[in-house]
Amino acid sequence: MNRVLRVILLLLWLEMGLLLVLLPWSEYWEANYFLNRFPSLIHYLLNPYVRGAISGLGLVDAILAAETFRRRAVAIVERH
Repeated sequence: MNRVLRVILLLLWLEMGLLLVLLPWSEYWEANYFLNRFPSLIHYLLNPYVRGAISGLGLVDAILAAETFRRRAVAIVERH
């Protein structure tokens, strides 16, 4: 059960990382709840540097999740 939970968490982290890479550059980013609710955030959230920083954070997250998944797979194979 513990291994299954780890795999699910790693896949969730990978998915969240990929989402953070792609979402800031999509049309959903420009028309979201927070921009409609707080118009003062428009200047900051639509800034390309902020979008790039969020994408970079997502890329780091996805790489770390993939690397952790790879290390776990290698450890399991070496054990058997």
